[in-house]
Amino acid sequence: MNLQRSRWQQFTTTLLSYAIADNAYRMMCSELNNHLILISGESGAGKTEASKKILQYFAVTCPMTESLQTARDRLLLSNPVLEAFGNARTLRNDNSSRFGKYMDIQFDFKGIPVGGHIISYLIEKSRVVYQNQGERNFHIFYQLLEGGEEELLAYLGLERDPQLYKYLSQGHCAKESSINDKNDWKTVSNAFSVIDFTEDDLENLFGIIASVLHLGNVCFEENHQGRAAVPHTHEIEWIAKLLGVHSSVLLEALTHRKIEAKTEEVICPLTLELSVCARDAMAKAVYGRTFTWLVNKINSSLVNKDFTKKTVIGLLDIYGFEVFDKNGFEQFCINYCNEKLQQLLIERTLKAEQAEYEMEGIEWEPIQYFNNKIICDLVEERHKGIISILNEECTRPGPATDLSFLEKLEEKVGKHAHFQTRKLAGPKGRKRIGWMEFRLFHYAGEVTYCTKGFLEKNNDLLYRHLKEVLCRSKNSILKECFLVAELENRRRPPTVGTQFKNSLSSLLEILTSKEPSYIRCIKPNEKKQPSQFDDFLIRHQVKYLGLMEHLRVRRAGFAYRRKYEHFLQRYKSLCPDTWPHWHGPPAEGVERLIKYIGYKPEEYKLGRTKIFIRFPRTLFATEDAFEFSKHQLVARIQATYKGCLERRAYLKKRQAAIKLEAHWRGALARKEAKRRKWAVQIIRKFIAGFINRNKPLCPENEEFIVFVRKNYILNLRYHVPKSVLDKSWLMPPGILENASDLLRKMCMRNLVRKYCRGITAERKALMRQKVVTSEIFRGKKEGYAESLNQPFANSRIDEGDINPKVLQLISHEKIQYGIPVIKYDRKGFKARQRQLILTQRAAYVVELAKIKQKIEYSALKGVSTSSLSDGILVMHVSPEDNKQKGDAILQCEHVFEAVTKLVVLAKEENLVNVVQGSLQFYISPGKEGTIVFYTGPEEQIYKDKNGQLTVVSVRMQS
Repeated sequence: MNLQRSRWQQFTTTLLSYAIADNAYRMMCSELNNHLILISGESGAGKTEASKKILQYFAVTCPMTESLQTARDRLLLSNPVLEAFGNARTLRNDNSSRFGKYMDIQFDFKGIPVGGHIISYLIEKSRVVYQNQGERNFHIFYQLLEGGEEELLAYLGLERDPQLYKYLSQGHCAKESSINDKNDWKTVSNAFSVIDFTEDDLENLFGIIASVLHLGNVCFEENHQGRAAVPHTHEIEWIAKLLGVHSSVLLEALTHRKIEAKTEEVICPLTLELSVCARDAMAKAVYGRTFTWLVNKINSSLVNKDFTKKTVIGLLDIYGFEVFDKNGFEQFCINYCNEKLQQLLIERTLKAEQAEYEMEGIEWEPIQYFNNKIICDLVEERHKGIISILNEECTRPGPATDLSFLEKLEEKVGKHAHFQTRKLAGPKGRKRIGWMEFRLFHYAGEVTYCTKGFLEKNNDLLYRHLKEVLCRSKNSILKECFLVAELENRRRPPTVGTQFKNSLSSLLEILTSKEPSYIRCIKPNEKKQPSQFDDFLIRHQVKYLGLMEHLRVRRAGFAYRRKYEHFLQRYKSLCPDTWPHWHGPPAEGVERLIKYIGYKPEEYKLGRTKIFIRFPRTLFATEDAFEFSKHQLVARIQATYKGCLERRAYLKKRQAAIKLEAHWRGALARKEAKRRKWAVQIIRKFIAGFINRNKPLCPENEEFIVFVRKNYILNLRYHVPKSVLDKSWLMPPGILENASDLLRKMCMRNLVRKYCRGITAERKALMRQKVVTSEIFRGKKEGYAESLNQPFANSRIDEGDINPKVLQLISHEKIQYGIPVIKYDRKGFKARQRQLILTQRAAYVVELAKIKQKIEYSALKGVSTSSLSDGILVMHVSPEDNKQKGDAILQCEHVFEAVTKLVVLAKEENLVNVVQGSLQFYISPGKEGTIVFYTGPEEQIYKDKNGQLTVVSVRMQS
């Protein structure tokens, strides 16, 4: 349930950001003026996320071309780079902006984003060298250590563990589960490649980041003379390598200070404390100026070289109001900025509202809303006074400390009602204010500031000796950040407070020059937890932000106001009297226009120079009518212009068509005459050739004969025989009879060759057996001609049909052929079902599981069959062979096949004897039998009265 609520909150935030961005974009496109989206709220309220959503909206919804794709990608990807170098984890926010950012997004007249410009404000450099408990340094340090490649870290002399670096481990939360530094590094690396950073730029940039980490690990110790010294120069060597300076010069600059007299320079050694301050000052200066260089580099990649007029939408994402347990100089500047922005909001939305109504003579009731204390009780003078005193303390001669600064504040600002110190507070308030603290009452509540470090952070001085070292660096980025011309300028640089106050004034000038839209971010709780709403905290923010007063003023006032000239210029097409031009005063034209549209009296007011519309729905209805009218006007203009273009194009096409037709008809006529002439010549040649067709080849009949040949060959391809049995052939003309015979022979040879190549080895073997059958039975036995079209089988008995015992008995021989047969006894001629199995060496007569007779081919003396159509065959054995019982009398259905297989395996084709009438067979020693063959009306096999086996066959018709 909490997850669903959290997603719903995120969806709502995204939707509202999109709505405000869409409204600003549409107003900019329609009115061609500059707009501003100001995002405000406490630290951790979601300002940075809201700015991301707005950039995503412009990137997705604005029209885009391929040539401007790079500009859009750079606008989007500048954000993660700036976040990596300018954001950090604080107690209130995991991605807190530690600098202010104002971005101008430039659009051309089509509404396409073509470029941008970024201005940064007050990067919190002190975070580089110190972090409070539970806070982290800037993201880029941790991202580099976590996601950087091993080769890069080795080149920079870094280890992955952030605990090894003093500048990263002071907050004791170097690794945070809610932050994925490795994935963020990938995003930043991708952004660098898109924003036009070169390999040299990245090498120098990461070298600076690594040098800051090495600088934090430089340790000082006090020698016997009380001076600072560096016992281990390992880190100094790495810094010198990465920044391109001499290690000895850098070491001297960190432990000595150069003081210039009138004509000479004196180098004085530093104490341990001053050396640490010099080291930290160098780290802050290097990082701060590098961040400025980074912003300028991004701006150079976003600049648009088209100098035509652009419209702009500004996006201000600036640090929110901050109240920590310990608040310093940075929180003072940040909260001062928020005071000024709140003042601007009140002046633009509330005071300006009242002033405009009074100036235009519009009666307006809810003036009492401006008397709220939140609007009038601003503290700009108090802030200016504190900054002025701080600058005086920093620049005055003599010793100045944070305590003397606090005393000066009590002296000059102590009477202000919203300023307190321990000395000025009452008995109850003293317990909550330290001796080095002062308290200010802001619009968002009271904040206690610790003055410790105010003077140092405001001065932000870098010893001249260190500046000389950095100015002579070979790192190209530092060369741009630390110019040699700075060494020639003897004037004291402006303080941080003065720089910030001046940049804030310029920011306010920018903001007041644009039409504003506001996003007010409300922080739901102090624990950074999703789906938790602290009612007291939310009510407090709603109250001090003045949201209720703002809502009441807008609800009671007029939603839209515009000068008569602008209103009339935009909507004049809605009334016939004002379209296309109104020649009278604009006020009268607007009055005529709204009466024609049908505005009701309660929906609008007419001021001295402007029209005021109370309800948004009235303006929306007018805008819808304008869009409809605009489409009608555009359609009418387009129709007229298209008609003109089409008429012009039609006349041009008509003239061209007439000319083309004339030329084309002439070309067709010439072509037709040429074709007819050619046809006449061909016909004449054909007739002459036909007349002389029987003569030898000569010019008169050459073409005719060629035509006849060609025609015959072309027709012959459709009458070519498909098989060797097809004897048909196209009848040739007389002059091609010899050629036709040759072609016919070639065709038949080709068919025979194709047929022979298509015969498999198995079929070829069977056909050879057919040849053997032909040599044995052709013209000798009836039924042979009818058996020609019946192919031989490899076997008529499957191996599964043979008894396993039989297979076991003849396992040493491979079965070549088997067929079911009927065996007739040699004495009583009783018919019995048997199997004839042929192997490579012998023939077996098998009964079920027994081998009734085995006849080896070497003992086979002959095979006899009759000349009739019966299936009787007799296998003769030698009477001297004691192993044999006598000749085998068999009858089978495929007698031609069985006999052929037998003689092929026996390799004796001359064994077969085709008899007529009768044959003698061997029964036992000294005893023979007779088989008589003759024809009859039906087939019969029986034993006759003479004791002979009689076989009756039906004579086959030839």
